[in-house]
Amino acid sequence: MRERIWRVGERVFDLSRHGLIMGVLNVTPDSFSDGGEFFTSTKAIERGLAMAAEGADIIDVGGESTRPGSEPVAGDEELRRVIAVVENLRAKIDVPISIDTSKAEVARTAIEAGASIVNDVTSGRGDERMLPLVAETKSAFIIMHMQGTPRTMQVRPRYTDVVEEISEFFRQQYARAIGLNIDPMAIAFDPGIGFGKTLEHNLELLARLERLRAHDRPLVVGVSRKSFLGKLVGSPKISDRLVPGLALTSLLRARGADVFRVHDVKENVHALRVTEAILQSTK
Repeated sequence: MRERIWRVGERVFDLSRHGLIMGVLNVTPDSFSDGGEFFTSTKAIERGLAMAAEGADIIDVGGESTRPGSEPVAGDEELRRVIAVVENLRAKIDVPISIDTSKAEVARTAIEAGASIVNDVTSGRGDERMLPLVAETKSAFIIMHMQGTPRTMQVRPRYTDVVEEISEFFRQQYARAIGLNIDPMAIAFDPGIGFGKTLEHNLELLARLERLRAHDRPLVVGVSRKSFLGKLVGSPKISDRLVPGLALTSLLRARGADVFRVHDVKENVHALRVTEAILQSTK
C-alpha cells in the first residue's frame, strides 16, 4: 500500500502503516455513552491521561453532546467545560488533542490552548468562520457527514443512494476547504455513523467503506458504543456494545479505515495491533 499521509500540527502520520486510536473524552453531563462520568474538569483530565497511557494516539475533547435529540450548548458554557481540560492535557502529555466542536470561537480558544485537530460534526457548515480558522491556524480538520442536526438527525433519515450521496458530500466539502486554503494533507473524512442514518444505512456505509474515500484522504470511523450495535446483538446494555465495536475495529482496518474514534482505548489498541500484525504479515 502506498503512503497515506495525515498532517496533524508538526506531526506527519503514515496511516498506510499504522492506524490511529482516537480516545473520546466527553466533558458533558448528558453523553449517551458515559452518562456524564467525566463532566468535571478533574475527572476529565484524569481520564484523558489514562487514555494516553493506554495507547491513545489522539484525545478528542468535546463539551457539547451530539447524541440524537440533543440541544445546542452556549459557546461560553462549552468553553468553560473544555478549555481547562485541553490546557492541562497539553501540559502533561505529548499526544495530539482534537477539539470536537462546531463553534469557531471554541475551536480557536482550544487551538490556542494546545489542540491541533478540529473535529466538527457540521463540517464547517454550522459556523462560517470555522474553515477560515482551520486554514489560518494550520490545524488538521475532520470533515464529518451528518444529515440534519443532532436534535433532528434520527427523524426518518432518507437517501436515494447513501454511499454515493456521502461520497459526493465529501468531494464538495473537500473542494470548499481547499478553496479556503486548508492544507489538503491535513484533511480527513468521517461518514458519521449514526448521524442521520438508519441501521441499514450504517451497515451499507461500513460494508462499502472504501467507496467513500475522496482524494486518498484518511477515513475516520466512530462506531464505539453506538445504538446500532445494540440492535444487532439484541441488547439495550451499553456494556454489550464493546465486543461488537472491537470486531469492527479489526474488520474496518482490514477494509481501509485509518482512524478509530473509541471510548474503550486499551481494548481497541490491542485489537488494532493484532489486526495490523496479521495484515502486515501477508504483504
